[in-house]
Order: sequence, then C-alpha cells, then structure tokens
Amino acid sequence: MRKNIFVFSFILLAALLLAACGSADQEEGTDEHWESIQEKGEIVAGTSGTLIGASYYDENDELTGYTVEIMREIGERLDLEVSFEIMGADDLATAINSGRIDVGANDATITETNQEKFGFTDPYKYSYIVAAVRESDNSGIETLEDLEGKKAGGAASTIYSQIAEHYGAEVKTYGNAPNEAYLSDISTARTDLVLNDYYLTKFGVAAFPDFDLHLHPTLKFNPTEQALMMPKESTTLQEEMNSALNDMREDGTLSELAKEFYEEDASQEPDVEVEIVEGLDF
Repeated sequence: MRKNIFVFSFILLAALLLAACGSADQEEGTDEHWESIQEKGEIVAGTSGTLIGASYYDENDELTGYTVEIMREIGERLDLEVSFEIMGADDLATAINSGRIDVGANDATITETNQEKFGFTDPYKYSYIVAAVRESDNSGIETLEDLEGKKAGGAASTIYSQIAEHYGAEVKTYGNAPNEAYLSDISTARTDLVLNDYYLTKFGVAAFPDFDLHLHPTLKFNPTEQALMMPKESTTLQEEMNSALNDMREDGTLSELAKEFYEEDASQEPDVEVEIVEGLDF
C-alpha cells in the first residue's frame, strides 16, 4: 500500500512539475518577441511612406509624419533604435506574421476583427470616416447607399475599402501608391471616391488644390481609433509601448506632434457630430 502511495505521489509530483514547466515555457514564449527586440536593440516598423500627415517623405526626402515620429519617440523612450521598412497597407499583416517587422506603424484602425488577429497599442489618434469626392458634383454621391455601382480607390485590406464594397462600390486597389494617384483618379473620373479618416483625407485633398476634389460636405460617420499593430502574443511589447505612449500623452508630446502634422489635436477625440452607422466594424 505504501509503495502504491509513493508511486502515485511521485507521478503527481512529476505531473505538477511538468505543468509548472509548461506554464513557464508559455510565459517565456509570450516574452520571446520582446526579448528578441531587446537583444537586437532595435524595433523594425512597417510603414507606407505615402500617407500625407501620417507617414510620408518631406521636401528633403526624409521619412516623417505623425505616426512615424510617434514610433521614433517610443523607440527613444524604450532605449531602442527604430528602423522602417516601406510597404503597402495590404502587406503589413503578412510582414508582422512572418516576423519581417515587429510593428505596423501605418495608421491602422482598431476593429473587432483586427483585434482577433493582432495586438494593438492604446490609440494615439482619434478620427472619423469621410469621403474625398469630386467638388463639381460630389461624384453623384449624397448618402452611403449611393456608393452602389461607384468606383472607390483604396487598399484591399482596409476597413474603408470593406465599407465601400459593403455598399456596392467596386474597389480599385493601387498597392503602395502615393496620395496623388488615388486623388487624381477621382478628379479625372477614373474613380468616384476614397473613404478614409478625416485627417488623412483633409491633408491629402489640400495637397492638390488644382484637382476637382473636396471632402464630401455631409458624409461624416463612425468614430475611429488608430494604433500601432503587432503580433497578438507580443503582450510585453504591447505593455512597454503603451507605457511610453501614456507618458507621451501625459507630458503633451502626443498633442504637440498631432498639431505639428495635422494642425489639430488628433490625439484627442474630435468634437464633431458624426453619424453612427451600425454594422461596419469589419
């Protein structure tokens, strides 16, 4: 009997030890990404370099923008170098999943669907959805229902293109094209609209005053939140980046950068009345 008890106790102890090791391995796995970044001393961020205001090349051919400078500031506060890989919005998810980049820094919108697949920092930007259309006739669009049969420019993977398709528009994709390509096509009637967030659309349209183009006067809907995107299991990286973002919010750095690049404080929820359209959280 004692022998049986001893054997049972030994098996139980071994099982507990294995469980403990498994738990430790899981915790270690959760931190692997962060540990790898610390060993390299570098965060690799994917960004487009084509979004005026957020991620673009200035007159000196230097990469800059609200999202880019936030990423650089986070790196400085975490004592890490930040390098950027230029890629289209549709390539970010694959690059994160393959380990090619550590973070997506391209104005990614937080949605329920995205959160099932990726981790996100706290929001660094608050906006809402608008449409760039032809100024001469609003591209024949007065309501979202009027998107039926229209052509919308955009990246295939964004919530904005998915909304356009939801309302019956055909989406023309461009790869990692500059704003000019999207907006020129609206002006020349190759396409009819681009849906995007207010700040990016406002500055994109303003950059090309000779185009037949403006922000639709009444289509303003659904508040959005933008954040930095990473592998879902990279919880330590997420915590470290959130800590840096929180410090930036408290010391005013986020507000200063937002006003520098958008002339408005995009780090705060906008005081604008917008329509809430249900069922668009793709």
